[in-house]
Amino acid sequence: MIIEKRTYTLRPGGTAQYMEIYQKFGLRVQTKILGGLVGWYHPEVGELNQIVHMWAYKTLAERTRRRAKLQKTKEWQTYLAKQREAELIIKQDSQILIPASWSPVPKIK
Repeated sequence: MIIEKRTYTLRPGGTAQYMEIYQKFGLRVQTKILGGLVGWYHPEVGELNQIVHMWAYKTLAERTRRRAKLQKTKEWQTYLAKQREAELIIKQDSQILIPASWSPVPKIK
C-alpha cells in the first residue's frame, strides 16, 4: 500500500476560493475515480495558504491507472480549467509515502 500526499501552496487568501472550486467541480469525480481519500486538510498553524490531501492506493501501478482515468474525464478537465482561471496555485508538491510496518493504514476500495 502507498499513500500519495499532495500539497498545493496558494496565493495568500486563496484557500477558501480553492476549496469552493474543488467542492463544486472536483470532489465528486476525484473521489469516485481515485477512491481512497485518506484526508483533505488546510493548515491553521505553520505554513499557511496550503491545501494538503492524501490518497491511498494498493500499488503505484493502481495510482497511475486511476490518475490516467481521471485525466480523461470531462468533469476533471472542467475542474482544472476553473482552478487555472482562478490563478490560485503557486506551487504543487507530490510525495509517495510508504507506511512503516507498525503504522495503521486506511482501508481502501
